[in-house]
Amino acid sequence: MSEWTVHGSRPIYTSPWVGLHLVDVEPPGHPRYGHHVVKWAPVAAAVVLNDRDEVLLMWRHRFTTDTWSWEIPAGIVEDGESVEAAAAREVEEETGWRVSTLEPLAYIQPIVGMSNAEHHTFLARDAVHIGPPVDTHEADRIEWIPVARLQGMIDRREIVTGVAVSGLLQLLARRG
Repeated sequence: MSEWTVHGSRPIYTSPWVGLHLVDVEPPGHPRYGHHVVKWAPVAAAVVLNDRDEVLLMWRHRFTTDTWSWEIPAGIVEDGESVEAAAAREVEEETGWRVSTLEPLAYIQPIVGMSNAEHHTFLARDAVHIGPPVDTHEADRIEWIPVARLQGMIDRREIVTGVAVSGLLQLLARRG
């Protein structure tokens, strides 16, 4: 199988963090057609782990799916910012905890057939509580959850976002 040929691309909508493009593509041995592609700014996230073997999770509502679930801190990487710095910033803004140690945990492209989205997830340690979250609209509550409960929470669909599930499953896989 060979690569698809891209003949051109036309933006339909753009904003600082997302864009919708109509791309003129030709799959090998098939006719050309217009394929919609969503282009995103990169996302950085963190699984924050403490010395009691608990992770920091946020309980929040998502209007797009009208559902509640537990999430890890995550957000868009700002222009000129490293993914590590963005992950640390998101933890602090969304939870009120500051992390000093970050190591790569997971990298995913969650929907490669129609998007260039990249999610960079880090394992963060040495969290220090510095005060209330700056982004008070991000979560209904913030809690430390024992790692031993994570698989069950994922199985029960209490944790459903791609960046959270991939990062937490990677944490569990590294433990054996």
